[in-house]
Amino acid sequence: MTAIPKPRSAAKAAASLPSATSPIIAAPSLLDLIVTTLDDGKAEDIVTIDLAGKSSIADYIVVASGRSQRQVTALAEQVASRLKDAGYGRVSMEGKTHGDWVLLDAGDVVVHLFRPEVRTYYNLEKMWGITLPDEPLPDGLFAKPGDLDPPPSGIRVV
Repeated sequence: MTAIPKPRSAAKAAASLPSATSPIIAAPSLLDLIVTTLDDGKAEDIVTIDLAGKSSIADYIVVASGRSQRQVTALAEQVASRLKDAGYGRVSMEGKTHGDWVLLDAGDVVVHLFRPEVRTYYNLEKMWGITLPDEPLPDGLFAKPGDLDPPPSGIRVV
């Protein structure tokens, strides 16, 4: 004979849901923790992209570079460790074994860590509407950071 589980009462079901006063960590604090961790790990060219109204995959994308495969891997491990210690749980991670491009999925924030050459090749910022400062200008010269238009709203260059 198979036991049929009893349905939970409405009171028990409501008690298990987060209330308005329960401590739910918002995406901006998650974002700040990630950006601070990357900055502490000496990541370069940290760019934050606000995806509000553009995509449902996450609230933010963070793109950063490490100088070597070893640094990219270490940055990914540091971010995952700090997020776990802060109570965000385990972070999904892809590409760590190669260290050229590591993707971390922290739920509301997706982090892309690259070696500089790989970041230039894939140019994710351009896909989201950001012009990188090292793109060639029409006359073959390279733009300096102050030569380009300011980033669109929702883009923060750290």
